Amino acid sequence: MPLEKIMHVEDDESIRTVAEIALTDVAGFELLSCDSGQSALAQAADFAPQLILLDVMMPQMDGLQTLAALRQLPATKHTPVVFMTAKIQQSEKQQYLDAGAIAVIDKPFDPMQLGETLHQLYNQQSGLTD
Repeated sequence: MPLEKIMHVEDDESIRTVAEIALTDVAGFELLSCDSGQSALAQAADFAPQLILLDVMMPQMDGLQTLAALRQLPATKHTPVVFMTAKIQQSEKQQYLDAGAIAVIDKPFDPMQLGETLHQLYNQQSGLTD
């Protein structure tokens, strides 16, 4: 099944706005934009995302805590997760991959390429080819 529904979890409003434009207007995805891990947990089951784009650094509940909580929900137990972070240390990236993410995207990201990047990652994870 092609990627159509993405949930984006990001506490920074300006980054959420840029990602929303990139993923809806440019790439044509159906997007649920959440401003916190708690918001994502509350809406994940109803939205049933095919892929989750998750910020690492957030107040109250960080990306790793949010991922662990999402894995407890039947609707997102196996949903591919891509972390997005300004931290570019390889050891930190490896920590996110070890936690179950399929990839880590660096901030700042290229809004014109974000949708295509997520599409490719999803297809690789799903065993699909373009």
